[in-house]
Parts: sequence; structure tokens; C-alpha cells
Amino acid sequence: MTDTTTAAAIPSEKPRNQWWDVWDQFKTHKGAMAGLIFFVFIILAVYLGPLLWTIDPTHIDIRARNTGPSLAHPLGADQLGRDMLARMLQGGQVSISVGLTAMALSLVLGTFIGVLAGYWKGLDGLLMRFTDLFLALPLLPLLLVIIMLFRDPLRSVFGLETGIFILIVFVIGITSWMQAARIVRGDVLALKEREYVLAARSIGTSSGKIVVRHILPNIMSPIMVSATLGIANAIITESALSFLGLGFPPDYPTWGRLLFDAKDFIQQYPERVIWPGLAISLTVLAVNYIGDGLRDALDPRIRGR
Repeated sequence: MTDTTTAAAIPSEKPRNQWWDVWDQFKTHKGAMAGLIFFVFIILAVYLGPLLWTIDPTHIDIRARNTGPSLAHPLGADQLGRDMLARMLQGGQVSISVGLTAMALSLVLGTFIGVLAGYWKGLDGLLMRFTDLFLALPLLPLLLVIIMLFRDPLRSVFGLETGIFILIVFVIGITSWMQAARIVRGDVLALKEREYVLAARSIGTSSGKIVVRHILPNIMSPIMVSATLGIANAIITESALSFLGLGFPPDYPTWGRLLFDAKDFIQQYPERVIWPGLAISLTVLAVNYIGDGLRDALDPRIRGR
């Protein structure tokens, strides 16, 4: 009687959510926490900043051209008198939007191909050779050819800015899915031989349900890590295309376009190169640190140390 009463008096401990364990491990990575704080700050700055700093980034003030930092223009003005702070904020919106959207596209494509190749053996050889083909292609010339071929048709259909945005996102997405596909395939090959997957298959569960219920939830770790690293890769690729003059139009700033516009004035006004270059470098560094922290936090062999 005493044992029963004692057992009833002890409250049952609620099982701890595994994502809290992931967060606890993530917090121990100082670089990842610093990267997360900076990345959140950048996102808030570029998306909420224009609500506070309401100067039109395309407004031309000839009297203010080539001026240094001041109360009216905290980051100075360019050769046409356009406010550099406003252009930096709008450029950040475009660059980060391209990075997030292109990452989502490449991740969906890479996960889809990786799951097909890993789970269905008959498709493995064909899809992996297709992946090898994309890995062997010279990406920069391929990007340039695609942009030159489809830039004008998309402009005429969707408009100037929207057409270029769709083209840049599509080009980056279809040329950066291969690493995610290989990682997902490797995990699926291991997971499909686990006991719970074999048990589900033995009772007649369809392959589609097995993939959705048992495979996909257990490959979220590599997918999340690939997502963070994909953002950094997309931002760098978009900046490189804009720097080459093949991205957005001159009056539609991105960080890469600001670098392109400032390269002719690097000796007279080096700060025009420093600000967008610093924004690109720090954002990519922050995202890479977040990826490192997620990789460690999601690895059960490291978690809890």
C-alpha cells in the first residue's frame, strides 16, 4: 500500500522535446550564436529599416553627389547623389530574398532527387549520373549562358525586376542542388534498412507513406544544415552575377550591384566598396557559423557533451 501511494505521489516527468536538446547544444557554440544574432539583425535591418529610413534609394540629388557621411546621408551619397544607406538597405532586401528563395528551390530539388535515388534502387544509377553531370559542368559559364538566353523573354512576360528576380533564383537553384541530393541520398540509404522501416514495409505500408512518415522526418538534420549553407552560396552567386553586370538593372540595387557601381571609384571613395563588401562577407560568415552550429547540435554523437 505504501509503495503504491509513494509511486502515485511522484509526478511523472514530461518527456523533453528533442529540439530543446538541439537548442541547448546550439547555444554552446559561440560562433553560431554570434552568427545567429548578426543574421537576425541583418534581416531586421534590411526589411524594417526602410520603414524608418524613408529616403527613396533611386532619388537623385545632384547637389549631394560624392559626399561623405553626414546627418542627411549617414553612409554618404554616390556619384549621382543617391543615398547609400537607402541603397544598402534595399540591396540587402534583394540579396537576402534571392538567397532564401534560391536556397528553398535547390533544397526541394536536391531532397526530391536524393530521396528518389536513395529509396528506389532502380533510379539510383540514373539520378546519380545526372547529378555527376551537373557537378561536372562549369557553373559560371552555364549561368552566363542561361541568363543571356532567357533574360529578355522573362522581362517581357513578368516585367523588368520580377523577371530578373525569377531568372536569378531559378538559375542559382538549378545549379546548387547537387550537394544536398548526395547528402540526402546517403542518409536515405542507411535509413531504409532500419528495423522500423522494414517493419512498416512488412505490414504492407506503401513506399510513399514510408518516405513521408519515417524517412523525411529523420533526414531533417542534413536538410537544415544544407539550407543554411545554401543561403550563403546563393548570396555569393547573386553578388558575383550582379558584379559582372548580368544581374539586376543599374537602378535596382543589390549588394553585388553596389560593388559593381563602386569599382570605378575605389581610389577616390573606397568606403563605397567597403560597405557592400562588408555586408556580403559578414552575412555569409554568419550563415556559415550557423550551419556549423546546427551540424554539431543535430549530430547525436556530439549532442549532450
